[in-house]
Amino acid sequence: MNKPNLRDPLQLLAFGFGSGLAPKAPGTFGSLAALVLFPLLALLTLPAYLVVVLLASLAGIAICDHAAKALQVHDDGRIVWDEFAGQWIALIPLVPVLHWDGASVLWLLVGFGLFRLFDIAKPWPIGYLDRKVHGGLGIMVDDLAAGAIAGACLYALRMLFNA
Repeated sequence: MNKPNLRDPLQLLAFGFGSGLAPKAPGTFGSLAALVLFPLLALLTLPAYLVVVLLASLAGIAICDHAAKALQVHDDGRIVWDEFAGQWIALIPLVPVLHWDGASVLWLLVGFGLFRLFDIAKPWPIGYLDRKVHGGLGIMVDDLAAGAIAGACLYALRMLFNA
């Protein structure tokens, strides 16, 4: 296994600007880094946000594939671009309604927690995708699915609590 090279722009992205190099829970640190960038992305209109997330997801296939090949490991835990894209998908329901008050911060934390729950627990179909799909797409697809399921749950909770 090779060492990460943060001078390589694709590896810098794959390792979440270094957040994936945390000694413990790199996926959680990657998700936190994505959460830190979210306020900038949330300034976009919903359609523009969706385009950015789609591009980040599609580019992530090549980014993660490149890093995995450079490290000579299929799905190294330090590769966290998939967490960035998955976390941003999970937060889609918040983009049109953020007011940056206490309630918004609470919903951001709920979205973060839901994404981490589904990404770590990997219920069906997330676990199936994680086991059956390989390469850059395989690294990305389980997190994209976890983000979609977390986003659906976040939306349902917001509707349930009329928030």
